[in-house]
Amino acid sequence: MSKQLLGIIVVVLALGGIATGCSYNKFAMQEESVKAQWGQVENLLQRRSDLIPNLVETTKGFAQQEKDVFQSVADARARMAGAGTPSEKMAAASAESSALTRLLVVVENYPQLKSDQTFLRLQDELAGTENRIASERKRYNDRARDYNTTRRTFPNNLMASLFGFKEYPYFDAPDGAKTVPSVNFKK
Repeated sequence: MSKQLLGIIVVVLALGGIATGCSYNKFAMQEESVKAQWGQVENLLQRRSDLIPNLVETTKGFAQQEKDVFQSVADARARMAGAGTPSEKMAAASAESSALTRLLVVVENYPQLKSDQTFLRLQDELAGTENRIASERKRYNDRARDYNTTRRTFPNNLMASLFGFKEYPYFDAPDGAKTVPSVNFKK
């Protein structure tokens, strides 16, 4: 083999190594960004789960006959506490959102509850948390989209496959989010 050909091979391998290292570093940075943003989502989901028992207990005092709604909220919270993976937590968060929607519909049937200061404070805290969750969920999805897009483009897809970088799931809105809850004041 000639020295010139050997030199070209060394240069090509060096450039390939540099490109691989750059791709790896980009994936590592983007993956850490996705994980950090997911941590923010988890913090807010935990905050919501911590608020729920107080909201439920306050509401129970006014609405004893709505036990199935309270049970679904408790079940959703337990499911959230037992979730381990991001996908499980996303499903549990969706169930929790649906249960909270049903709970707030129950509240509409009890006007005296709406004037209770404790309930109003809890409801405001929960509404603020829901807004923060929506915002952080969007940021997570943005980071996951950026990472997944980089992962799927050529030649990054080769590097992602080589180094085992997997796709991150999107945190979609719960199934019932498109359905407007109905409020019925008839007993």
